[in-house]
Amino acid sequence: MSTSRKAKRRLWLPAVVLALVACALVRTGHFSRSDAPPSGGTPVSHPSSPAGSAAPSASGTSAAYDPAAYASEVRTQAGRAGVSARLLMAILCNEAYKPHDPAFERAWQKYKPDAAFGIANMHRATFDQVKEGRDFADRRWSELPDDRNLAIEAAAWYLHDLRTQLPAHRTGSLGEDELLALGYNTGAGNMLAFARGVRPGSQARSYLDKLHANWSKAGKAVAH
Repeated sequence: MSTSRKAKRRLWLPAVVLALVACALVRTGHFSRSDAPPSGGTPVSHPSSPAGSAAPSASGTSAAYDPAAYASEVRTQAGRAGVSARLLMAILCNEAYKPHDPAFERAWQKYKPDAAFGIANMHRATFDQVKEGRDFADRRWSELPDDRNLAIEAAAWYLHDLRTQLPAHRTGSLGEDELLALGYNTGAGNMLAFARGVRPGSQARSYLDKLHANWSKAGKAVAH
């Protein structure tokens, strides 16, 4: 392919992908045709399911995604992994900033191959590492957008693995839940640095602020 053709391809590819994303979201009801697609990092507010309505299945999708609808799965998977259900739910709330629709995620992944998948926003390398020796070892990262219970299960065991890496003696003001949340968001290496007293940067602090804001809601969700 010539240099000029490659340059043209780079120009029109993002537009094609965004058009596919917009069509997917219109079809699944994430936003009306008059709405603009959400920009990365901007929280997207999804209304809760009406009282008395059936919650979406763990392997299904819902136009109005609400992490609290998966409280039962969160309690189950957190219990199996031996981690805090409240922490797991709060992380799902943190990660609900974008539409979690399979068509959206796959269209975006074509434009950004290293994008995360599933309602827990997990990257391929992390999923492949976490699943080793687990009940879901035969599952694939590409299944995460379609199977929300699998996404929750993988997130729970990732928190489990992160906790095993925390040192017994830590410095600084961050508690275990905060460190694990930062580990989930920034990786084990950064988590260990924070445990040694390194101050979180602006992005990590923003993630913690969201965690604190979601903490009460997460507690109420998993308490039922």
